[in-house]
Amino acid sequence: MRTPVFLVICLIVAAAVFAVAFALDNDYVFFAGYVVTQYVVLATAWNILGGYCGYVNFGTAGFFALGAYSTVAIYKFTTDNDLVGLPIPILILIGGIVSGLIGLGMGYLTLRLRGAFFAIATLALAVVLQTLVNNWDYVGGSRGAYILRPQEIAPLGNYVRYLFLLMLLLAVAALTIARLIERSRLGYGFATIRDDELAAEALGVPTLRLKLIATTISGALMGMAGAPFPYYISFLQPDSTFGLDYAVNSIAMPLIGGTTSWVGPLIGAILLGSLQQIITVTISSAVNLLIVGCLLVAFVIVAPNGIIGFIHTHLQRRPEDFVGRRKVATDTPETVP
Repeated sequence: MRTPVFLVICLIVAAAVFAVAFALDNDYVFFAGYVVTQYVVLATAWNILGGYCGYVNFGTAGFFALGAYSTVAIYKFTTDNDLVGLPIPILILIGGIVSGLIGLGMGYLTLRLRGAFFAIATLALAVVLQTLVNNWDYVGGSRGAYILRPQEIAPLGNYVRYLFLLMLLLAVAALTIARLIERSRLGYGFATIRDDELAAEALGVPTLRLKLIATTISGALMGMAGAPFPYYISFLQPDSTFGLDYAVNSIAMPLIGGTTSWVGPLIGAILLGSLQQIITVTISSAVNLLIVGCLLVAFVIVAPNGIIGFIHTHLQRRPEDFVGRRKVATDTPETVP
């Protein structure tokens, strides 16, 4: 399937999802749908570096917060100077640029590290960014910052419906980018890094350049996912933006769905995100991380390659494989002692 056809199909599916949500006429569906599609973007962004290249990134919350606080900074600047505020699609692009540049810088400083050392470095980056935001009074510091958003927007009604539509389109864009990378020379280069980086370097693959591209794209998508968040939550605090939920979920969702394909993060985000929203309503949001941990342990034991890997291994074997095995077993002469 060519990329334009894939994009059209994704847009049709997104339109159908939005039409169903609109027909239900329940604002909570849009609140929950925004969170799930946000995790689709974050999981897909994490998978570009963590799944395709094999570099585990614990700094998702940092890049997500960069996009959110770039929106807050622009909002403060426009309101303080009596200027017209920028539309959210422009804020999403700005958040992506800021986070992409930070991702490029982070990659240049840390990608010479490997394994656990790289993961610790990305976690340290998130801690450093949170410390800076806590001490940046212009965006509210540790006190937080308010964002005044419109209550309604024509012709959609509640403003959250507009935010859900934007995040739905952003999820389509993220999935299209991931699929395009997966089926390109860039994706094959990422796969060589994941499989054996030393062998790839010996064969002349520009591994550092490819990893820098991965960190830039991954960071940009995470920042774009965070840019509309201040308008969604209305009150932004460092503790909520740099929360552990984003780091854990963005890793767990691709691992549960499968990290070697663009489909894996989508499946993991929809399953885990929907389950968390149901638990939040029925039990408590405090149970979410416990559920994620239990599911992650279960999948590591039962399906270490995720749902996609489990399907490829156990459910897509050709019938002739079993016939051939049975034929070989019957044709083998018995040994007589």
